[in-house]
Amino acid sequence: MAGANVIYGLGLQEGGMTMDAAQLVFDNEVARMVRFIIGGIPVNDETLSVDAIKEVGSFKDFLMHPSTLKYVRSQSRTEVICRKNRSKWENDGSKDTAAKANEKARWIIENHEIKTPISKEARSEIDRILKSSEKDLGY
Repeated sequence: MAGANVIYGLGLQEGGMTMDAAQLVFDNEVARMVRFIIGGIPVNDETLSVDAIKEVGSFKDFLMHPSTLKYVRSQSRTEVICRKNRSKWENDGSKDTAAKANEKARWIIENHEIKTPISKEARSEIDRILKSSEKDLGY
């Protein structure tokens, strides 16, 4: 598909032979950030906070200015990648990215509701393919 922004291989490991749900969650987050950047980051007086810079002045604190708070969340909406400082991260349980991705993957698996169930015919065909593959691989 020419011109499409396709990201391939999310969740795959071992050269595509294995799928890992936690890896899929992590890769999805990275892909979301990449697609955001590919879509272009608006650069103008408002997003550069030109008025805030004039208001606050040189070498002052911009972190708590409303313009910073307005745009900081549009740049990075991570769920498993931690953006907290160390003390906040430690107070929140010190979970690393892999643990958070695993928890989110398990939550999705346990709570996801299939909106369009797979037909009995499709399920039978999937079972047939799996059994054939297991036989070919000696399982």
